[in-house]
Amino acid sequence: MPTSQETTPLAEEQRVLDAAWHRRADLLAELDSELEAAPATDSRTTEHARLARLNTRRGELRSAADGVIFGRIDGDDGSVRHLGRVGLPGVAQDSDPLVVDWRAPVARAFYTATPLDPQGVRRRRHVRTRGPEVLGVDDEPMDGGLDDSGLVGEGALLAALDERRTGRMGTAVATLQREQDDVVRADASTALVVQGGPGTGKTVVALHRVAYLLFTHQHLAERGVLVLGPSTRFLDYIGQVLPALGETAAVAATCDTLVSDTGAERDETRTAAEIKGRASWLAALRRYVETMVPTTDRLALVLDGEEYVLPPDQVAAARRGARSGSMSLDQARARFVDRVHDLLTDAVADRQAELLARAEEGFEDVLGRLDASLARRDDRAAPSGVSGSDVDGVLSEADLDALRARISEDPDIAGSLAAWWPRRDAVHELAALLADPVLLRAHAPELTDDEIAAVAAADAVGPAASAAGVPGSAHEPRSWSSADLALLDALRELLGDPDARTFGHAVVDEAQELSPMQWHMVVRRCPSRSITAVGDIDQAESASLHTDWAHAVGDALGERWRRTDLTICYRTPREVMALTAEVLRAAGSRNDPPRAVRSSGVEPWVRHATENDLAAVARDAVVGLQERYGDGTVGVVAPAGRLAALRQVLPDDVPVLSPTDAKGLEWDASLVVDPDGIASGPRGWNALYVALTRCTQELGQVVVG
Repeated sequence: MPTSQETTPLAEEQRVLDAAWHRRADLLAELDSELEAAPATDSRTTEHARLARLNTRRGELRSAADGVIFGRIDGDDGSVRHLGRVGLPGVAQDSDPLVVDWRAPVARAFYTATPLDPQGVRRRRHVRTRGPEVLGVDDEPMDGGLDDSGLVGEGALLAALDERRTGRMGTAVATLQREQDDVVRADASTALVVQGGPGTGKTVVALHRVAYLLFTHQHLAERGVLVLGPSTRFLDYIGQVLPALGETAAVAATCDTLVSDTGAERDETRTAAEIKGRASWLAALRRYVETMVPTTDRLALVLDGEEYVLPPDQVAAARRGARSGSMSLDQARARFVDRVHDLLTDAVADRQAELLARAEEGFEDVLGRLDASLARRDDRAAPSGVSGSDVDGVLSEADLDALRARISEDPDIAGSLAAWWPRRDAVHELAALLADPVLLRAHAPELTDDEIAAVAAADAVGPAASAAGVPGSAHEPRSWSSADLALLDALRELLGDPDARTFGHAVVDEAQELSPMQWHMVVRRCPSRSITAVGDIDQAESASLHTDWAHAVGDALGERWRRTDLTICYRTPREVMALTAEVLRAAGSRNDPPRAVRSSGVEPWVRHATENDLAAVARDAVVGLQERYGDGTVGVVAPAGRLAALRQVLPDDVPVLSPTDAKGLEWDASLVVDPDGIASGPRGWNALYVALTRCTQELGQVVVG
């Protein structure tokens, strides 16, 4: 007879978790055995694909140590389904799954059912676990009652939100809310822009969407997903989320690391960055590239010591044909070279035929006597064993093919064509353009004289490229800025980039910060425009001056995008969010701040300091926060000009960041130093909005003056 303790929900779920852990261990052992037995030298494509699937499955199971089970839904029909990070099949071949993968369609009701819309669910249960141990159980009956909170699994959610932060983002697979799950499972055929204020879970939703899409759409898993973040610090912060969800087919990058072989190594003025970020550069660069197409129609080539001058009308036609259609300059050049090889083959064949004709005219008498002599011989009808040009001087198809192959491999001809139409290097060509006001005026007429001067002044640093003997280059910057890299990426596509990679889907975090030219970088890598962009237009700080999403993404995405909003703030407590309405009004926002659903019970506080004692006051405030949150995290946000001095006096384990670098990060407690200094900078009220909303529990401010 089971005891009452054994029939509690906790004990019930512990038995299920025990079975799931054993099943997971058995599956891992089977996979290990199968992979160890696989031949190391088998080169069959099907075998490689099978082994890849096995390795992927093994990685999923290994990463699911936490969250083997996290939920359960009981249906009106008597069905019971347990949910986990990965699916676990039953032991019997035809049995129901022991655990349903959270991404499966049947699992959706766990995230979306409410008492007002139960979706066939009688009860939802959240199961809180740590490894193989069940820590707690929260039940939600779907009894048709009122649903005032708008939250799914409120108890489990608030418990998760109150946990101390570790400095790394965790998964939210067990506590996704209805509006978040709508984003995760939204159609991926067009671009989705997700507007969400601080603490609405934009980033974690975007990452769970990646995991869902890779699970649901095999073609995305084959092509991979690009995850674009605002900084390498941010990518480190989110780095373990996708592996924890069992996904490895994602590539993480920033706009500065998308361009191969180079990176952003210098800052520049906001004015220059804004100018370089404009979409009008696409047309300017196209005009610039057109000047790299040869204009002369005289093309002389030497084969076997003989010169052949191709007719100008044929050269001009070949050039026009090469540039027709949408292709890079290198592709056009290759098409032109192929056509020239054809023309030269014809020219050689024509010359051979002409020489033979002239020879025949001079030797008609000799040939006549030879024919008479041959007629007297008995073997005149015997086959000679020769054909084609050996007989009549006319090249056969095989002769022509061999001649063309020889022409295409001739180094002298290749050298002549390279001199007539040289390949161009994007680095040197962009350096030449940006540093030369004359070139800028010719190819970027949309720019004013002052704007041209601002661009040229930022990039004219010396004749390095000219000294290196690079055609068409007069200057080369010592290093690139972020805005330069977007231009370089566009120019590389126009010239030809054989190393360019495309993805099946792209996720862009802090999407409001991208310039129009950076948005084109994204579309270049995801031409299908299957894109998820998450951000908060009210937190925009970039030089591109975005004030709404249509302005931010319209040039790159056109009309092929839709917007959805996240309206609930889960991270930042009510006490802190109460400060943001005034800041948003000062920033000129037309959006309502998200609704905070939790209270930390700690009111924000302010300390005052002079310039002389600012460091000491900030240090004392941080020490106090560390004492209160010893098992959690503390972060400091300050104007960029104060970071160096603060880092000298604050503990090494406390991040001290500008509002820009703090985007997307969260700590248990945060200290904002010199909020007035933050607000006085470019787009300062937006930056202050970011700074004030980084904490999950407590906010302090140090005001100077």
